[in-house]
Amino acid sequence: MAPVTYTAAEARQQLLDTLGYAVELLAGAIASLTEAYEQLDEHNADVLETRLFRPLQAAYGRAQRAHTAFAERAGMPARSFQAATAPAPSLGARRLIDDAVTGARDADGRLAALQDSMLPVEVGDEELRADLVQVRRLLDGIGTYARELERTLGR
Repeated sequence: MAPVTYTAAEARQQLLDTLGYAVELLAGAIASLTEAYEQLDEHNADVLETRLFRPLQAAYGRAQRAHTAFAERAGMPARSFQAATAPAPSLGARRLIDDAVTGARDADGRLAALQDSMLPVEVGDEELRADLVQVRRLLDGIGTYARELERTLGR
């Protein structure tokens, strides 16, 4: 099978599309956590905010800025991101937290695949590579912290 060839412009667009999708996943995770927060007692809401929401919010902001900055450096149009629609409160706090973890995990997986693809290296953008590492570092541990919080719910 012959190797797949692509242009530098296609590679940059693929990078932007993948990063943009990860941003959308993080927006959905934040929306889920925001709704879960409203359903928790004060102590658990504080834990959710500190251990889950703040790192996700930081990852979301960093990923958005990375997308915009890379688009500018590449001479491509940056896209604007909208807040995700709030999920139904009837899902309950535990399900909302699980959905947020799934969104964060999926975003991290997309970014890991992007890093593994070597596209960030091929397009020669050191700043983007550093941003991807930082976003993934912010997402590290979200699942563990969520499980710890969920163990205390309903007690």
